[in-house]
Amino acid sequence: MLNPIRGLALGLIASVALASASPAQAPVPPAAVGAASSEATTAQAAKPADIEHAVPTPGIGQPTQAITLQPQETVIGQEAERFHDYVLVPMMAGISAFVLLLLLWVIVRYRAAANPVPSKTHHNTLIEIVWTLLPVLILVCIAVPSIRLLAHQYSPPKADLTVKVIGNQWYWTYQYPDNGDIEIVSNMLKEKPGTPGKPTVTGKERARTDADGPALLAVDERMIVPAGAVVKIITTSNDVIHSFALPAAWVKMDAIPGRLNETWFKIDRPGVYFGQCSELCGARHGYMPIAVEVVSKEKFAQWVAFKGGTMPGAKPAAEPAAAAPAAPVATDTPVAGTGATPPVTSQPAVAQN
Repeated sequence: MLNPIRGLALGLIASVALASASPAQAPVPPAAVGAASSEATTAQAAKPADIEHAVPTPGIGQPTQAITLQPQETVIGQEAERFHDYVLVPMMAGISAFVLLLLLWVIVRYRAAANPVPSKTHHNTLIEIVWTLLPVLILVCIAVPSIRLLAHQYSPPKADLTVKVIGNQWYWTYQYPDNGDIEIVSNMLKEKPGTPGKPTVTGKERARTDADGPALLAVDERMIVPAGAVVKIITTSNDVIHSFALPAAWVKMDAIPGRLNETWFKIDRPGVYFGQCSELCGARHGYMPIAVEVVSKEKFAQWVAFKGGTMPGAKPAAEPAAAAPAAPVATDTPVAGTGATPPVTSQPAVAQN
C-alpha cells in the first residue's frame, strides 16, 4: 500500500524539480516574427536567378541535311571553310576528272582492235618529268594554305575566359577557374517513354524537348560562354581518351588522361552550338553530346552569379551591418519595502581568469 504512494510522491517531486530547473521561454513578439519573415523573403528575392536559356536555331550550330560543312561561326572556321571549298574541292574534282579522262583515252586509243601490235616503248623523258613535278605542285598548293591555317589555329590571342573540359564515361564536366571554380556536369537528355531506337527516361528524369535541341544532342547543363570572348579550352580525361568536338566553331581536341591539351574559339553570334565526343570511348560513346550556349556578357555574369561564382575583378560583397545592441532585460525582483518591480538592465558576463 505504501509503495504506490511513495512512487507517486517521488514522481511529483521530480516533475517540480525539472520545471524549476528549465529556463522560462519568453514569448516571441509578433514584431520579431514579422521581421524574420521579411528577412527570409528579402534573402529569397536577392538570390540570383538563372538566365532564360536560348532555343536552338535550326541549321545553326547543328547537323543539317546539306552535304557541305556546317555554317562556321569563328574566324578560324571560316578560313578553313574557304580552304575546303576553294582549294581542296576544286583540286579533288580536277584530279578525278583528269584520271577518268586518261583512263577513257587509254581504253579507246590502246585497245586491241586499234593496236594489233602493242607498243614496246620503255622510256619517255617528258612523261617522267610531268608525273614527278605535277604531284609536287599539287602538294605545294595544299601545303601553303594548310600551314597558314594551322599557324592561326595554334596561335591564339589572349584568352578572355578559360574553361577546363573533362571527359568521363559518358558525360562531360566543365570547370570555370576564372569564375570561382564553378563546376557543372553535363549529361545527355533522354527521350520520352515510347520513343523507339533512343534512350528513354525512367523515374523522375527530365525528358528532352524541342527547346533543348535535337535528339541525342540536347543536354541538361550547357557550357555557357559570352559572345565575342576568346574562350580557351583545356581538355583532359578521368578515364579513357575522349575528344571535344564543336564543328560550327572548327574545334576538335582530344581529352587524354594525365595530359592537358589546349584549343580555343571565339563566337560572336549568340545561340546554341552542338557537338559530340569524336573518339571511340566505350559502349555509350554515341551518348556523349556537347552543347555550348553563347550569351551576352550581361547574361553570362548573371549565370555565373546564379551558379555561385564570381566575375574577375568583381568587388567582394559588402559586410553585413553590425547588429543593434540588445534591449535591456527587465527582472521581476521587487524593491524592498515598496512592492514595485523596477527594470534592471542585465550586465554582460565578465570572463574569469
